[in-house]
Amino acid sequence: MSATVSSPPRTIRIGSRASQLALVQTHWVQAQLQKAYPDRTFEVHTMATQGDKILDVALAKIGDKGLFTKELEVGMLQQEIDFAVHSLKDLPTNLPGGLVLGVVTERENPADAVVFHEKYRDLQIETLPPGAVIGTSSLRRLAQLRHHYPHLTFKDIRGNLITRLAKLDSGEFDAIILAVAGLQRLGMGDRIGQILKPEISLHAVGQGALGIECRSDDTEVLALLKAIEHAPTRDRTLAERAFLRELEGGCQVPIGVNSVIDGENLTLTGIVASVDGQQVVTGTVTGQVAAPEDVGIELAQLLRKQGAKEILETIFEAVQRG
Repeated sequence: MSATVSSPPRTIRIGSRASQLALVQTHWVQAQLQKAYPDRTFEVHTMATQGDKILDVALAKIGDKGLFTKELEVGMLQQEIDFAVHSLKDLPTNLPGGLVLGVVTERENPADAVVFHEKYRDLQIETLPPGAVIGTSSLRRLAQLRHHYPHLTFKDIRGNLITRLAKLDSGEFDAIILAVAGLQRLGMGDRIGQILKPEISLHAVGQGALGIECRSDDTEVLALLKAIEHAPTRDRTLAERAFLRELEGGCQVPIGVNSVIDGENLTLTGIVASVDGQQVVTGTVTGQVAAPEDVGIELAQLLRKQGAKEILETIFEAVQRG
C-alpha cells in the first residue's frame, strides 16, 4: 500500500501598510507567529491606504472611517490576504461585515511624546517661548494642548514618522507631538524630549497596541493568532473602544483616554474637548475587568450627560462644512 501524502500547511498572508513603522510592526507579528508555529509559512503583503496617499490635507478633513484600513479590509474580504496588522488607534470601532478584531498584542507605552527642534532640546513644552510652532495631525492632541498651552502656535503636520521628523529638523516646526510607541518601535526613543503626563494629554483609544483584523469565519487564523494575544491589553482597549463607539467618534475627534487594571477592577478615564480647547469634559469610571465594554459605555454616558454630545455635534458639523 502506498503512503498517504498530506497537503502542506496553508501559507498565511499578512497584510500591512507600506510605511516603515507599519512594516516594523507587521514583521514583529510575523516573527512572533513564526516562533510559535515554526512549521508554518507567514508572508507579508503591503498595500497603500487612502491615508498614505493623501498627504496635503488635514486628516479631519478627508474622513476618518477606515482612512488607514479600508484597502487592507477589501484585501481580506477578497481573499487576497488572511489578516491585517494595524496600529489599533487607526482601526475604526465598527468593522465591515465579515471582519473581526481577532486579537490585540501587548501594549507599548501609550503616552504622547514631544520631540523638540535642536535649538529647544533643553526645554519642556511648558517652557517653550510664546508663539513656538508645534506640529500635530491629531485633533485630540491639538485640543488638549491648546487648553493647557494657549500661548503656543499649532500647525498641522502630515506624513509618516520619518517625514515628520525631517520637517522638524529642517526648522519648519519648533516641536512635534508623536506617539512614544512609534518612536520606540523604530529605535528612535532617544528623540523623545518629554513624555506628556495623562493630566496634560490623554492618549488615543488603542494607542500603543497592535490590532489584528481578520475574517470572522477563518477559524484557522483566529486560532493561530491566539498565540500573540495579551489579555490585559485586550481588556483595556475593549473598554476604550466601547467608550469611543458609544460616543460615535472616529479617530479624528478630540477624544482621549487612559485605562488601568488593578486586580479585578478596570478604571477608565476619558476626555472630550472642543478643537479650540476651550470646552473640556472629563470623567472616570471603575468597573469589572470581566466586562470591559460595560465600563467604556458607562463612561461615555457619563460624559454625554456632562456636555460631550454638544461638543462633538459642533465638531461634526464643522467637519461636514469643510
